[in-house]
Amino acid sequence: MKSDIITIEAYNPKWKESFQQLKEVIGSKLGDLILRVEHVGSTSVEGLSAKPLIDLDVVIPNRKVLPEVIEKLSEIGYLHVGDQGIKGREAFKRANSAVPLDEKHTMWMAHHLYVCTEDNEELKRHLAFRDYLRANPDTCLAYEKLKHELAGTSPDRDAYTDGKEAFVLSILQKALK
Repeated sequence: MKSDIITIEAYNPKWKESFQQLKEVIGSKLGDLILRVEHVGSTSVEGLSAKPLIDLDVVIPNRKVLPEVIEKLSEIGYLHVGDQGIKGREAFKRANSAVPLDEKHTMWMAHHLYVCTEDNEELKRHLAFRDYLRANPDTCLAYEKLKHELAGTSPDRDAYTDGKEAFVLSILQKALK
């Protein structure tokens, strides 16, 4: 019996809209402290089925600005939870669906927020994988098929993630050449 249901949905153009709205609120709050906000993960690849969860990488110029970034993100409801085992990539959690807090009291789509420097290896991997899938429709379809299969057979999220690892690594070998 599956203990953790993984839901894969057909691509939804609202994912891009949600990212843009999140980027605007976060970018407005952080201003010149950041270089940019990147939409990564499966929801960033047009046409690709995905878990309905936006992944955002906030890119900072250096770690010197991190304390101020952490402070400003806390002001809009994000809780800094450390690197979670990935060196140089700082993770943030939300207390509820109203985070990031804004004047409209928006209820936001589920999302993961990470902060990293521009030279961070995990950021490079995220961007390389995303860009490779965007440029290679056949690979994108193969990845989608794998995700659907794993969602139907994996007993939990860890098994689902582990099941994608070989595929992801094979793509990164090509993409990072």
